[in-house]
Amino acid sequence: MSPPPRPLSCVPAEAFAVVTGAAVPAGTTAVLPDEDAVADGRRVAGSVTPGRHVRRAGEECSAGDELLPAGIVVHPAVLGLVATLGLDRLPVHPHPRVAALVTGDELVSEGPSGPGRVRDAIGPMLPGLLAGAGARAVATAALPDSRALLLDAIADADADLVLVSGSSASGPADHLRPALAALEADLLVDGVTCRPGHPQALARLRDGRLVVGLPGNPFAALAAFLTLAVPVISGLRGEPLPVLVAAPVPGGLPRHAVSTRLVPVRVGPHGAEPVGHNGPAMLRGAAVADALAVVDPGPAAAIAARLLPFDQGARPWGV
Repeated sequence: MSPPPRPLSCVPAEAFAVVTGAAVPAGTTAVLPDEDAVADGRRVAGSVTPGRHVRRAGEECSAGDELLPAGIVVHPAVLGLVATLGLDRLPVHPHPRVAALVTGDELVSEGPSGPGRVRDAIGPMLPGLLAGAGARAVATAALPDSRALLLDAIADADADLVLVSGSSASGPADHLRPALAALEADLLVDGVTCRPGHPQALARLRDGRLVVGLPGNPFAALAAFLTLAVPVISGLRGEPLPVLVAAPVPGGLPRHAVSTRLVPVRVGPHGAEPVGHNGPAMLRGAAVADALAVVDPGPAAAIAARLLPFDQGARPWGV
C-alpha cells in the first residue's frame, strides 16, 4: 500500500501528481486530468473547476442508508456494490431445491410410444422450466401408478419443493391426494377454475416442505407450472410476483363461462394472436408461442388479455 501523499501547502496553484483511484493530498481543491493538462517543465497549465474529479469518502451513501431492498435479485452490479462496502458475505435466499416425480404406468422416456403407451413430454420440460424460474433440480424420478411408491418418494425427497406430475386428478390411478392425506399434509390449493390445469394442487408437509401437483396432460402441466409452481418458487426466493402486462387481442378470444382460460399466443405490434393447438395434451401451440393469454371468464369474447410469459425473466414484446 502506498503511503498517503503529503498535504499540499498553502502556496497558490501548487500541484501534485496522482493516478486514478489514488488518495489525493489534503488541501486538494480539484484534479486536472492528464489529457487536459499542458506541461512545461515543472509547470502545469489547464482549466479546472473547484471539486472537479475529486471523489470524496462517503459521497455515495451515508451511515444508515438502505442501499438494497430485501428481495432484490443479486446480479453482478449488486455484488460489485457489496464489495465496495467492504462486505465479504451477503445473506441471500438460495435457489430452491426441487425434486420432480413423473408418474404414470403408460409413460416411456425414449423412442416411439407404441400402442397403449405415451411418450413422457413433461419430464424433458422440467429442468428448463425450473432453471428459468430460479430453482435447482436436485432429483428426477419416474414412478409407476402406485400410492405406496409415491408416498415414499414424497416422504424421502431431500428438497424444498416436490413436483409431482400426473396423479393430481381424481381417477383410480391418481394417488397424490391420498398420499398427501397419509402424510398429514396441509392442502393449500385443491384444484382451480382454470383451463387447462384445473387439477393442480399445492400442499405443505409437516416438516415445511412444499408439494406441487401438476396435471398429467403436457400443456395442462405447463400451464399449472407457470401459474402455481412459479409463484411458489418466487415465494421461496423472497421475490414478489411480476405484474402481468396486458395486450389487445385482434378479433377477440372466446371466454369460458366460469373458468379462466390460458391460451398460447404470439405477440406482435398489433397485440396478441392465438396460435391454436391449445388442447390440454397438445404442446404444438405452446412451442411456437411467446406467452399465455390469461382470459378471464365471462359471457363475451375478450378484446384484451394479460400475458403470462413462458420465460419468466424476459418479455420479448413491446405492448
